[in-house]
Amino acid sequence: MKIDFTPRELGFHFPAEFARQRAMWLSWPHKEASWPGKLQMIYDPYSEFILRIAGHQKVCINVADGPMHHDAIDKIVNSAYALSLTDIDTLLDNIVFYYHPTNDAWCRDHGPAFLVNLETNTKAIVDWGYNAWGDKYPPYDLDDVIPTLIGQKLDLQVFHPGIIMEGGSVDFNGKGTILTTTACLLNKNRNPHFSQYQIEQYLIEYYGAEQILWLDEGIVGDDTDGHIDDITRFVNEDTVVTVIEKNRADDNYHLLMDNLKVLKKMRLPDGNPLQIIELPMPSPVVYEDQRLPASYANFYISNDNVIVPTFRDDVHDTEALDILQECFVDRKVIGIDSVDLIWGLGSFHCLSQQEPDI
Repeated sequence: MKIDFTPRELGFHFPAEFARQRAMWLSWPHKEASWPGKLQMIYDPYSEFILRIAGHQKVCINVADGPMHHDAIDKIVNSAYALSLTDIDTLLDNIVFYYHPTNDAWCRDHGPAFLVNLETNTKAIVDWGYNAWGDKYPPYDLDDVIPTLIGQKLDLQVFHPGIIMEGGSVDFNGKGTILTTTACLLNKNRNPHFSQYQIEQYLIEYYGAEQILWLDEGIVGDDTDGHIDDITRFVNEDTVVTVIEKNRADDNYHLLMDNLKVLKKMRLPDGNPLQIIELPMPSPVVYEDQRLPASYANFYISNDNVIVPTFRDDVHDTEALDILQECFVDRKVIGIDSVDLIWGLGSFHCLSQQEPDI
């Protein structure tokens, strides 16, 4: 009789982002509808993001085919940041392309969830179902199979839970705790036939966790229905940064204060409270009369750097970078202009997925 064990039962867990990484995974942006009128403008900050990470770890990029591969290299080497470098060839050696066609660029959500087993020094992948944030942006058939394609390429075991889950909806401390939001994971456009308890069991079994901590709402303008990576992030095993809006007239003020109150009541498995560091929100970023989900919480933690979106807001950009630098004393915090990227309703964390080292 065949018995299927869950990743947790087999000794796997999802490491924290601040754990040692082998690589960062991306899906090359190519969908005009995601950045209408601005697609060509995003390649400079996107290329800088790639090159900053390639200075110290692998960057793996999904592309559709040879022409997209060559176009990506051309855009990277001719970007403003690349032209300021003298060691571009060394960095390019750390960038690896995989011919995996995608519908869109949001690798955090459609990419592989890498697990590690520290006893056997092995990795595995969870291939959650993906429906483009509640069937908002079809088609997504190519994105949905990306984790399995990567698992086949890397010769890794792939688990298929059979429910919808997005990488940006969960954040991890690497010691058994997952942060998420009810606004996203309990939304009826994801898994309407599952209760909160049932969803928790999937998270525990397939991410190798012990507890799920729930916040409520995401920020205004977030088309993902409230991803956690725009509001609250672990910076170490017991500490989170959480965005706060100080302007009482702003639409984000009350919902972020409510989330802060909930955070203060949370306890880790050992009974200790979370250590909470407040991070400012940028001044509202509006384009074509649309409030965009600009947030400093959408940073990416790599082995040597923390890449933070900035929004041409001198006061808040500087404050956020300084706070995050105090959180990551062993890494260099780098701000990259995200005003054009955020027109796609996401930034560096949304675009990327880490692969842990073992």
